Amino acid sequence: MIKSHTYQLDIIWTGNDGSGTTDYAAYRRDYTLQCSNKTDLHCSADAPFRGDPNKYNPEDMFLSSLSSCHMLWYLHLCADAGIIVTEYRDHATGLMTESYNGGGGKFVEVLLSPVVTVADASMVDKAYELHDAAREKCFIANSCNFTVMHHPECRSFNM
Repeated sequence: MIKSHTYQLDIIWTGNDGSGTTDYAAYRRDYTLQCSNKTDLHCSADAPFRGDPNKYNPEDMFLSSLSSCHMLWYLHLCADAGIIVTEYRDHATGLMTESYNGGGGKFVEVLLSPVVTVADASMVDKAYELHDAAREKCFIANSCNFTVMHHPECRSFNM
């Protein structure tokens, strides 16, 4: 049985300084992302694409989606397996390449580097194993046309 889930959001461009898109340099790349019952996010393009470097950009959110989806599946699987996670932190990195024949590009590589602390040393081996299962379950990673790599570190609180 296949379940379907629908997601909706609104993107509102806020970068019109009065003359719209009369010229490539005439407008800001700022926008607001709105989801019902959630805090608005004020976003922009990445700085190399004439955006505001102080705001989240689509590339940040893409990387965040991969990292957080893996984490949420991982925590779910740990809870089901009796692995008590007391801390989780990921340093995610992504490599995007631009093709100069038209300005397009794509992500070609993402590395998730979660550091997980579990309650007891006896849980560490299983904690490592569950990263593989989380990788298989992650909705976002399964939607990518490249492999999302993982370099986890698992340790116990009492090690």
